[in-house]
Amino acid sequence: MRLHRLIAILLCIESRGRMKAKELALALETSVRSIYRDIDLLAEAGVPIVTASGPKGGIYLMEGYTANLKQLNGGDVIQLYLTGMGIYTGGPTESGLKLKNALLKLEQTMPDPYQSDIRKAKARFYFDDTPWWTERVAIPCLESVRAAVWGSKKITIQYRKADGVCSSRHVHPYGLVVKKGDWYLIAFCEIGQEIRTFKCERITEVQPSAEVFEVPVDFSLEQHWMMQETRFKQLCKKEEYYPVVIRTNKTQAGIIANRLEIIQSVQEGSHLHLTVNMYSYEAACRDAMDWIGRGEIMEPTALRQFVKEQISQLHKLYA
Repeated sequence: MRLHRLIAILLCIESRGRMKAKELALALETSVRSIYRDIDLLAEAGVPIVTASGPKGGIYLMEGYTANLKQLNGGDVIQLYLTGMGIYTGGPTESGLKLKNALLKLEQTMPDPYQSDIRKAKARFYFDDTPWWTERVAIPCLESVRAAVWGSKKITIQYRKADGVCSSRHVHPYGLVVKKGDWYLIAFCEIGQEIRTFKCERITEVQPSAEVFEVPVDFSLEQHWMMQETRFKQLCKKEEYYPVVIRTNKTQAGIIANRLEIIQSVQEGSHLHLTVNMYSYEAACRDAMDWIGRGEIMEPTALRQFVKEQISQLHKLYA
């Protein structure tokens, strides 16, 4: 959302020459404070923006400088627009409406040559990230969490673990991460005295506080998430490891490789012996019958015996 606002600010001041912070805030439906934060960010990025006080003052680009936004090609503009369309905020929330408004402002501010590209993108692309057969999981407290993150306000949350046990946590919400449509709160937990990850759909209640906290200067939301993600994957590999050897041909091997985690591939004459991770014996038994037509399960013996028994039962049933 901020990316679109930064672009909109540059477009506005480049096309109009000079604008007051209040005018920008009104046009982009945000606060004057946010505009000044964005201006500082643009300045840190090397954009020579000048701010002058007084009746004839305002925010403008240094003389002779151009942001070259008019040199954006149609593909760049469409990509920005589609990226914004793809942000899911849990339904018709305040954040979702603000995002749509920001995109509308960006669309209206674009130079004339790109208006046709925007209209074409809206007509030719539709982003639908809802599941086919199930309802999207509700995130009832997302807006309250988002407001606390943005305002750097401490909150008390009621959190339901995966096993159904509920507990109360006093946290400092450092940031929000969205991955594959799931929202995660990264926050410092006062009880545990460490940074923890909370799945937002499991937050059943939020009690706001007027108490403000400071995010540590050395904390990076992106770096923290990447480290946690790496640890999680490593833990899963240790706890969810069940190698299965499948004998198959090259054609079927390509299909299997697109669907399963390949650990090893060994050429045996005209066939391939693929070692795949099926995570556990129970999971392998559940999924193995989907693959018997694409290859022969060689190992482990217990899984091969299970498949033989299943095929025998099917043969009796259809004989």
